[in-house]
Amino acid sequence: MTKAKRILVTGGAGFIGSHIVDALLAAGHQVVVLDNLTTGKRQAVNHSATFIEGDVRRPEDLQPIFDHGLDAVFHIAGQASIRLSFTDPAADLGVNTLGTVNILQQCIAHRVPRLLFASSMTVYGNTEINPIPETAPVNPVSNYAVTKYAAERYVHIAAARADLGFDFGVTSFRMFNVYGERQSLTNAYQGVFAIFLGNLLRGEPINIHSDGEQSRDFVHVSDVVRAWLLALDQPASHGQVINLGTGQGVSVNQLCDLVLASAGKTRANHPVIYHPAQPGDMRRSTADVSKARTILGWEPQVRFEDGMAATIRWAQEISKTQDS
Repeated sequence: MTKAKRILVTGGAGFIGSHIVDALLAAGHQVVVLDNLTTGKRQAVNHSATFIEGDVRRPEDLQPIFDHGLDAVFHIAGQASIRLSFTDPAADLGVNTLGTVNILQQCIAHRVPRLLFASSMTVYGNTEINPIPETAPVNPVSNYAVTKYAAERYVHIAAARADLGFDFGVTSFRMFNVYGERQSLTNAYQGVFAIFLGNLLRGEPINIHSDGEQSRDFVHVSDVVRAWLLALDQPASHGQVINLGTGQGVSVNQLCDLVLASAGKTRANHPVIYHPAQPGDMRRSTADVSKARTILGWEPQVRFEDGMAATIRWAQEISKTQDS
């Protein structure tokens, strides 16, 4: 049985982070959550975790947590909106890159042996290679992608330093389009599936940027969480960058029609409005997950149709609760 660890989860009040917190606690670990609640929700944090409101951009918020000793850090906190990264590049850089540097400095100063980092598939940019392996050239086409790739490189360069004096095992996950329960239905900047679903439940038009033929690789949050936990005690994942996706592409038009159909609607009785393409938008992206399969023994298990149906049921229940 795996020895219980004391683990910090940054961004642990957010969509992916809160699911990871639940899984770590279920596995018997002691979990500390750091979140500034900009997009995360306090009520999403498992009551068995220790919650600290703080910001990765502030070393003074981090140091007391590290002073109490940590066995691992799951660094998920970040500004995840491509659109907002163009509106305020400095803030994006501060959270995603400087915040990661702050985490690294604390890990090194306190000799924390394990760090898992939330990178992004956006680092690949527009590529003709699909599915995309981790060996594909990176070509960030958004400010957000630049900050995530910079942070990823800081992580791996830090771990490779010869003067550290301890073994620092790091893993970066380039996550594709993660979806599922607890994803915000009101944040217009994140998660196209959740955005469309929120639009539908509120009776709003669905807005599609470009022609809708751009495709995305949707991976359910439960599959993502399973990969992170598998990597925690897997030495073969140290120093590795690993894709998390399904290898299957769904176009935005297909997604729109599936979401409409879930409520018995079509484009004939629900407005769908097309807009110009957004800056930094990728045309096509699907993941080659061979590396995750080889290193972690991981396979995506949730079919998109099943995960979508479960997420829609959850969203409908949430909507009823809010209306009552």
